[in-house]
Amino acid sequence: MQTKLVYAQRINKLIALFLLLLIYNVSDVFSQKTPEDNFKTCAACHSIGEGRKIGPDLKGVTERRDEVWLIKFIQSSQTMVKAGDAEAVKIFDEYKIPMPDNAFSEEEVKALLNYIETFDPNAVVKVKKTVKADPNFLENEKSNLPKNTKGLFYLSIIILVLSIFDLTVTKFLKKAVLVHVTLIVSALFVMSMVTYQEAVNLGRYPGYEPDQPIAFSHKVHSGENQIDCEYCHSGAMDSKRSGIPSANVCLNCHNVIKEGANTGTAEIAKIHKAVEEGKAIEWVKVHNLPDHVYYNHAQHVNAGQMECEECHGDVENMGRLQQVNDLSMGWCLDCHRQKYIDIDNKYFGNQYKQYHDEIAKGMRKGVTVSEIGGENCGKCHY
Repeated sequence: MQTKLVYAQRINKLIALFLLLLIYNVSDVFSQKTPEDNFKTCAACHSIGEGRKIGPDLKGVTERRDEVWLIKFIQSSQTMVKAGDAEAVKIFDEYKIPMPDNAFSEEEVKALLNYIETFDPNAVVKVKKTVKADPNFLENEKSNLPKNTKGLFYLSIIILVLSIFDLTVTKFLKKAVLVHVTLIVSALFVMSMVTYQEAVNLGRYPGYEPDQPIAFSHKVHSGENQIDCEYCHSGAMDSKRSGIPSANVCLNCHNVIKEGANTGTAEIAKIHKAVEEGKAIEWVKVHNLPDHVYYNHAQHVNAGQMECEECHGDVENMGRLQQVNDLSMGWCLDCHRQKYIDIDNKYFGNQYKQYHDEIAKGMRKGVTVSEIGGENCGKCHY
């Protein structure tokens, strides 16, 4: 009897294990995304036979490109661009917007390519997708505003007045002249430091993040959608000013994308209205320099190979654009004293022989901006 009971228990365990494995495999099959599901990621920027959107029309792409090349490009286009693949670089130069990496397996990409190749627009049933809006999508997690010292200043004034009043009139602390003197000197010192700091901060605006005429989020555009800074601010590489994009640049995408997850159609409609009426969108400038200061974006971004975030901060994670650094002369000079130039480029290649010799002999690591005139007044001031 016991032997039969043991066998029965073992059989029951095997049956239970079989059922668990069956349920797991069935649920795994149902959880796998279809090529149509995967194409929804692509559909934000591409069409099949409906013309160019943000990216190229994918109709006939399997005839234009090799399958192996397409698999690599779909999985990580920017890896191919950085590796110098001629076709990948050509596409990036034309569209300027980097395609995000896709965590698709090789088989999933092949199935996706087959879906694109055999796509029948007449068989598509369009369903409007609703996305939950984020009412705080413009809010930033961190503020770079200077510390408010007004309270400390007013407290020092009160201590100063009470100390002088008690010393000369009420005389509650008759034998504590040293206490009065200490309080008066301390109050004067704190007031002087606060006054000095407030004077230094005049004309500097870290933490400044004005409301804009359109509820535009850099976090959505530059962060989530990975739009390159220079796609909108195209002047940064070749001119003094980076430039504020015209409404026509916005419409390169928003002729197709006419509804946002957070604002619906209201904000994007403002762009179309501005174009229809022939009026410029009056964006509020965030980063301002005094009139006597000369700053050239191309000199820093192109020649200096600086990244935008070195001056502008982590823009990819900003809702409303905010000034991060104070843009003071001291801040600029600190960078000039630390930043090394490319002394082997075409401009400096045949100059500064002494510096070239010292680097070759291991006497110096490199040449900073300040060593080639980066601290001369006339370089940055009119």
